[in-house]
Amino acid sequence: MISPPITIEALLVLDAIEHRGSYAAAAEQLNKVPSALSYIVQKLEEQLNVTLFQRQGRRAVLTPAGKHLLAEGRKMLLAINALSEQTQTIANGWEPKIRIACDSIIDVTPVFNGIQRFLTEHQNIEIDVQEEVMNGTWEALVDDRVDLVIGAPSPVPNQKGIRAIPIASMTSVLVAAKTYPLADKSSKENKAIESSELANYRNVVVHDSSQHEIPWSINMIEGSQHFYVSSIAQKVAAIIAGIGIGYLPKSMVQSYIDTGQLVAIETEEKPASQDLFMAWKITNKGKGLSKLIDFLSS
Repeated sequence: MISPPITIEALLVLDAIEHRGSYAAAAEQLNKVPSALSYIVQKLEEQLNVTLFQRQGRRAVLTPAGKHLLAEGRKMLLAINALSEQTQTIANGWEPKIRIACDSIIDVTPVFNGIQRFLTEHQNIEIDVQEEVMNGTWEALVDDRVDLVIGAPSPVPNQKGIRAIPIASMTSVLVAAKTYPLADKSSKENKAIESSELANYRNVVVHDSSQHEIPWSINMIEGSQHFYVSSIAQKVAAIIAGIGIGYLPKSMVQSYIDTGQLVAIETEEKPASQDLFMAWKITNKGKGLSKLIDFLSS
C-alpha cells in the first residue's frame, strides 16, 4: 500500500505556519528548525503537484488550494484528537457514548439539566437521546439499542438483568379544547361524564413505538374513532386544535388548563395513577453510565 502524501505531521506544520504567519514563528511553536518545515511543505507540494504557500512580504500566505487542504485537514486533526481521547477514556473504564431513550410522556427539562451537569465533568463522553413511546421504550433497552431508559411506564419487563427504579407517579386527566363539544356539554351539565359516552368523541392516541412486541396504549377510549400521533407533544397540539379528546399527564397540561386552552373533563371512572421508571441493564458497568445515573437520580 502506497503511503499517502498528506500526513498528520504535514497538517500540523501547515496549521502552525498559517496560524503564526511565517516559517520561523511556526518552527518556534513546533520546536523545529525552519528548514525542517520548509522541507516538509516542499515535499508535500511536489507530491501533490500544487503550490500551498505564497509570499506576501514577510508572511507566508496560503493559496486557494492550500486553504482547502488546511480546512479539511483541521477536521482530520480534530477527529484524531477525539479518537485519542476516546481511546484513553475506554481504557480507563469510561464508555465513549451513552444512548438514552426518554419516553414521550415525561418532561425532558430536568433530564437535560442532569445531563448538562454530567457533561460539565465528563466532556469526552457523547450522549445520544431519542424519544420512544410506552412499550417501545422498554423494547429499546431490551434490544440493546439504548443503555438507559427514562420515564418508561409500568409494568417493568420480566426479563432478567434489568434494574429499574421508580422516578415518578403519573396522574392523568381527560382534556378537550374549550370549544370542543364534550367540553361544552361538561360545563353545561356540571356533572361527571359516563365512560360509555366517551366513545362518541374522537380519541387522540399516541402510537406505541414498539417494533416487535404487541403495542399497547394507556387510557385508550374503547369504541371511539381514533386519531393517531407519534408523540405526546403532537397529542397536546391535536387536542388544543380541537381534533379530539384524550388523557394526558395532569402536570403536563395544567398550564393549558389554567389559561383556558384546555378543559379538564370529569369522568365517572377515574384513571389510575401510573409509575414511571428509569432503568438499565446491570451488565452495563461503564463508569459513565453509573455516574450519569447518579446525576439523574439526584
